[in-house]
Amino acid sequence: MRDFKGGGLLIHVILVAAALLALFPFFWMVSVSLMTAEDMALFPPPLMPVHPTLQHYQALFDELAMGRYLLNSTLIALGVTISSLLINSMAGYAFAKLHFRGRDSLFRLLLAMMVIPSQAAMLPLFLMIKELGLINTYAGIIMPGMSSVFGIFLIRQYLKSVPDSLLDAARIDGAGEFRIYRSLILPLSKPVLVSLAVFTFMGSWNDFMWPLIILSQEDRYTLPVALANLMGEHVQDP
Repeated sequence: MRDFKGGGLLIHVILVAAALLALFPFFWMVSVSLMTAEDMALFPPPLMPVHPTLQHYQALFDELAMGRYLLNSTLIALGVTISSLLINSMAGYAFAKLHFRGRDSLFRLLLAMMVIPSQAAMLPLFLMIKELGLINTYAGIIMPGMSSVFGIFLIRQYLKSVPDSLLDAARIDGAGEFRIYRSLILPLSKPVLVSLAVFTFMGSWNDFMWPLIILSQEDRYTLPVALANLMGEHVQDP
């Protein structure tokens, strides 16, 4: 028993050390961002800022309009997430519980599309967005993310676990399909919808290539595009 406790303590020590090691780059990034130029020039560099300052963050928001880029990313990510949850949940419900001709064949076709790299679809999507006149607009970025095969698949597989008898009872009581979707499917799907919302929001927030292709006006850049543009300028404080 004593050996088991000693082994468990050793494992916990190793895990804590690994966690601290993994968090150190993030800690160092925050620490350096709070240093003055004089602190950064010291050798060896201090682990903590000697004279903490927020001047770098102030310069980002005052001189480089970082607040605008942050707002752009937030609006786009929210638009993609909300529209994706709505469309994917409807499609997932249809594939899971509605019976129509060609349902299974269409679903297999959607699954086959998951093997196509997203980069291969960028040119057709760009031409389509251009024909719609949505170049350099938020809608042009949001539209391709309004639905996803992964989201449809995730919700469809979750709804397969919902008993058909529950939906049949609602139909007997006179509820239509939209009423069933709104009053039964959405409340029962909260766990999978929350998971999908997190995945979708993070993916849209971190998306770089598509906003870079669609947007040309700097004041409409998302945060990843603006940061990449900032790093590409090799700027340095005087």
